[in-house]
Amino acid sequence: MIDSVTAPVAQPFAIQLKGLTDLEGRCQPKLGGLRLIESAQDNGLRMTARLREMEVKDLLSLTRFFGFSSETFSLAVSMLDRFLSVMKIQPKHLSCVGLCCFYIAIKSSEEEKNVPLANDLIRISQNRFTVSDMIRMEKIIMQKLYWKVKAPTALHFLRLFHGHMQEHLDAESKKILSLERLEALLKACHCSFIFTKIKPSLLALALLCFEAEEEYDPELTHNISEILTSLKLQLNIKDGDLVCVQELVGKCVVEYATAKCSKPNSQRLRWTISGRTARQLKHSYYKIAHLPTIPESAC
Repeated sequence: MIDSVTAPVAQPFAIQLKGLTDLEGRCQPKLGGLRLIESAQDNGLRMTARLREMEVKDLLSLTRFFGFSSETFSLAVSMLDRFLSVMKIQPKHLSCVGLCCFYIAIKSSEEEKNVPLANDLIRISQNRFTVSDMIRMEKIIMQKLYWKVKAPTALHFLRLFHGHMQEHLDAESKKILSLERLEALLKACHCSFIFTKIKPSLLALALLCFEAEEEYDPELTHNISEILTSLKLQLNIKDGDLVCVQELVGKCVVEYATAKCSKPNSQRLRWTISGRTARQLKHSYYKIAHLPTIPESAC
């Protein structure tokens, strides 16, 4: 049975926060596995940080193409990072792993009527494995994650913090922190490997702090700063850690603002075929190549 993380609106903020933070530490990607990926040479033989970032950007393109929610994308990235941190996979299997994590996230987060067929997802993503490959890979992923699909993500914390702040701000201050923009910034962060090692709650708080500091009117940001300080104390986050992550967020924003960079929400990442074309694709449109068996050797 697939587990789930729920945060009912009816529950007080403190209870919701405790529920997420209690699970957060147990659902983090394994640091040792992430370090192996980070230190790997980009020679085509081992998983690297660059390959992981490219795969996440592809998943973001698919999310935009199908119109899926931010929750689906964040959940897919969470599962991908957790799986990669406990399994040594070859680069040629990454697209299958990524698409399977994405498909599991779709089935967990989207309405059943919006879930595409696995074969259509393979063809539209222009991959060259089969539905049987996906079924086998899904089973491996679920087993290695102990069927814990809906782990707390930075999006969970971001929405919880934002909702809590909106309840305590005046009308003018509420306009400063746009949830839509915050979620767009989070997507950019998801595309950078460096954020895989940061707790979701810390990343969410850093995003809010970064956005608040972008507003230069101290009268408007005073109340926001007080609430952010209160959240920092509740989460027991050190000032140095928050400042460090906030700086990383700032660098990420600058990077994705440059013309030379593949921005997560830019025109360059829109899928290259229309929905109508995708629906008319023939099953024989792509030459299917079966993947060799994936060794289940843990990190």
